[in-house]
Amino acid sequence: MPDPWRLRYTGYAPAEEGLREALCAVGNGYLVTRGAAPEAAAGGEHYPGTYLAGCYDRADSEIGGRVFTHEDLVNCPNWLPVTFRCEGAEWFTGPPVEQELELDLRQGVLTRRAVCVDGVGRRTRLVQRRIASQASPHLAALETVLTAENWSGRLEVRSALDGTVTNAGVPRYAGLADRHLTPLRQEACPDGELWLEVATGPGRRIAFAARHRVRAGGRPVEAEVRARARPGLVTQILALDVTPGRPVTVDKVVAVHTSHDPATGDPLEAARQLAAEAADFDRLLAEHALRWEQLWERLRIDADLPGLGPLHLDLFHLLQTCSEHSADLDVGIPARGLHGEAYRGHVFWDELFVLRVLNLRLPELARAVLRYRRRRLDAARRAARAEGRRGASYPWQSGSDGQEQSPQVHLNPLSGRWLPDHTHLQRHIGSAVAYNIWEYYRATGDLDFLAEAGAEPLLEIARYWASAATHDPGRDRWSIRGVLGPDEYHDAYPWAREPGLDDNAYTNVLASWVLARARDALRVLPERRRGELTERLALDAAEPERWQEIGRRLHVPFHDGVISQFDGYRRLAELDWETYRRRYPDLRRLDRILEAEGDTVNRYRASKQADVLMLWYLFSAGEVRDLLRRLGHPAGYELMRRTVSYYLDRTVHGSTLSSVVHAWVLTRCDRRASWRHFRDALTADLVDAQGGTTREGVHLGAMAGAVDLLQRCYTGLELREDALWLDPQLPWALGSLDLDVRYRGHRDVRIRVDRHSVTVALGADAERPVRVGVRSTAVALRPGESHKFAL
Repeated sequence: MPDPWRLRYTGYAPAEEGLREALCAVGNGYLVTRGAAPEAAAGGEHYPGTYLAGCYDRADSEIGGRVFTHEDLVNCPNWLPVTFRCEGAEWFTGPPVEQELELDLRQGVLTRRAVCVDGVGRRTRLVQRRIASQASPHLAALETVLTAENWSGRLEVRSALDGTVTNAGVPRYAGLADRHLTPLRQEACPDGELWLEVATGPGRRIAFAARHRVRAGGRPVEAEVRARARPGLVTQILALDVTPGRPVTVDKVVAVHTSHDPATGDPLEAARQLAAEAADFDRLLAEHALRWEQLWERLRIDADLPGLGPLHLDLFHLLQTCSEHSADLDVGIPARGLHGEAYRGHVFWDELFVLRVLNLRLPELARAVLRYRRRRLDAARRAARAEGRRGASYPWQSGSDGQEQSPQVHLNPLSGRWLPDHTHLQRHIGSAVAYNIWEYYRATGDLDFLAEAGAEPLLEIARYWASAATHDPGRDRWSIRGVLGPDEYHDAYPWAREPGLDDNAYTNVLASWVLARARDALRVLPERRRGELTERLALDAAEPERWQEIGRRLHVPFHDGVISQFDGYRRLAELDWETYRRRYPDLRRLDRILEAEGDTVNRYRASKQADVLMLWYLFSAGEVRDLLRRLGHPAGYELMRRTVSYYLDRTVHGSTLSSVVHAWVLTRCDRRASWRHFRDALTADLVDAQGGTTREGVHLGAMAGAVDLLQRCYTGLELREDALWLDPQLPWALGSLDLDVRYRGHRDVRIRVDRHSVTVALGADAERPVRVGVRSTAVALRPGESHKFAL
């Protein structure tokens, strides 16, 4: 990306079209539409897709004689279809003979320039611009400009709304249920209006309405209109005469509403009215671009860094998935954005990476994501009761409600076998929810949110961990058994019949932290609210004391001077890495490779991604030492270095998140290695580092994590002691960083870091001073003041 604000692709590359469609998606938090060509149909190289935030549907599939229910983020009706022809010729279906695709990140506009040649040599120049409005989230628009170069005659332009689409964007889901839309009502009107209403299984009605305007030579013209329809598909054909060099412009403005939208009655009526009242394309574009300009001001981060483009691309897709428009909806953050169907559009733990960016930039969006979790607290309570435990157990994969959406089986494409899926045992998701609540409170000081919505799930998650822990008399320690850690490769002991592992170090240390924060949360609550919660949860004085007892005595295993990933890890064999690297140049899916060979990764000391090292991602080295010492485990200064080195040698980075975590933890001990992992994380989707997975949806956690590496890791930005602390560790390739953050209501805290100094300035409209510290020196900044700290 030579231009840091533009992503460009020249020519047509069948093998890359899926990747380009994901990276060139346009969206606004309410909807995202992939960057597929408007004339393209699903199949082969292309996969058009439009996804609405929170729009899920369940369907049953038969696998091996058993019926499984899966919940999918629905591929909604395709509003893009536009193609053309000279009357009597074949419709243009691509590819063009020349093409350039350009995504303007600053304004959120996808532009396509192409030359199309039909079977008898007629050349037509094509320019298309596309937006999903950030100013009016229910609107999307496509402008198509057609110029005949060497022919004249009758031009026909075909436009459609297609509700016959299926969820077919992930090859390994082939053969499973993929139809989620049932046509309800539709019409193609003689005035150029199209409308279509469909329904999903749960009864969500989805309505699309399109309005067309035609111009020739820059002036409005009347085109002949013909309509066609069949169930689920409505089509208009617009016909007019053209001459060489005289452009014809067709504007297609589409409105989308569903029966689940706030303040919406009949979604079809709302969509038709909005489409009819919408401004022309240029006006929509101007309003849309203004909103993007304002967003980029809020997300300002300037780095003395060549090739800054991927940073803007990552932020761009984060803001297309999570925006002010999604904040009004009951939605979480899907792991793959709203850009494709990988993981069925489910919500995992990726907010753990995303909210670290939003807390300090757009805290209102972070609060909305936390409310998504709060609304599912009762479902988490039911899940805990089903386990025979108290408190709240959040699902590893979430969707429309709080039920566990993790699959029961998954396909290994290398062996063709369907295998049991035990990823639902990643109970550490509950600790991630608690961590996000507490970190939001620390960044914002939003005591009202903590009191009204945050403290209750945090307390119930602590109660769950206390209930899940069992006492081991031999060690005089508490254990948490039958879980999985973030690694995901290891889901059982090779010598055991049941899935699950005991005393995963990350799970136990984080559970200990949650148990301690629960007491802190009770302490800071207003007295009346503390009393209400204590009464509502039947929380007597003895229970929090028991939490602290357990939290100080959870078992953390060690071996060879490092933290063990889980109890029994020392009994696993070492993999013959040299042999496997020689046989398989790409080991990221080592689990699939070994299973296809009749072996299992459970036998070996090999990790998909960072597990133990996540502790140093979430906490500073000093905080990890304090957490371990609180647990009664001596933790010297060399423990981190030894542990990082040990697991780095045994990790294949089968997840893009692994590069984020390794870049973070290596900052303090190997800055060059940290920078390599940072670059890997920053460009993971741009270069499709996971070997074809980006076409199924971007990796939103890694995108946000890469931004956060600049925002907080390399600046050493921490929130503690009611102050902003910085301890810069700039990599060799990074000369300086400039960024704005929001901290506890202060909207304008400006930070500049270079190799010699740190400068912090507080906006003049601030209401009160802010404490800022660099390493061991702290000052109180008053409104309008700045301070320069020498390094």
